[in-house]
Parts: sequence; structure tokens; C-alpha cells
Amino acid sequence: MSKTSTPFAIIQLAGKQFMVEEGMTLTVPSLSEETDKSIVIPDVLFIQDGKSSIVGTPTIAGASVTAAHDQKQKAKKIRVATYKSKSRYRRVLGHRQPESVITIKKISLKQK
Repeated sequence: MSKTSTPFAIIQLAGKQFMVEEGMTLTVPSLSEETDKSIVIPDVLFIQDGKSSIVGTPTIAGASVTAAHDQKQKAKKIRVATYKSKSRYRRVLGHRQPESVITIKKISLKQK
């Protein structure tokens, strides 16, 4: 996030909250949409456009964020070790969580 007065929004996606600006690339939990598709995120919790702020209760009606689903990837591998004393039992497992990379295209608010 830059310290200038560029518009930004706080969105909720896949159970997590993200602070986004237009043009920002973001890594989020895996999405079911296909890659190279446009997605609309209706759960906008907060919008600031430099001169005014709008806070949702809990979301802002008529607000949405449009993003492009760029690619699917896997997160960094974590290793889980299991050890039982006195029995020579050792086991190491690894896991890589699936992720999606999105680019924020537009933050829009439908005025009444």
C-alpha cells in the first residue's frame, strides 16, 4: 500500500480480508473459477477514494471489485514431523496449499 491518496478498498474473499488498490497483484486462497477469467467480488467492507470513506455494515451495498484470475499455484511447502519416543517411529510429511493469483482491475461503487 502506498501512502498517497489513491483509492483503496478492503474486500472479503474466501474467508479472509484483503486491502486492495487498482492494479495490485494479490495471492489469495484457491478460487474455483478458471484462470484468465474476470471475477466480481461483491463483499466490499470499506472504500476510501482519497477524499471520503465509506464503511459497510458489514458490506457496502452496490460496491464491487473486479479482478482478473491470472494463475493457480501452490504455496511454499510446509513439513510436518511426527515422532514417537521409545519406538523408533519417525514420519515426515509435506503439504502445499493451493493458491490463486489475481490482479485487481476496478473498484466500483454504484451511486444512488
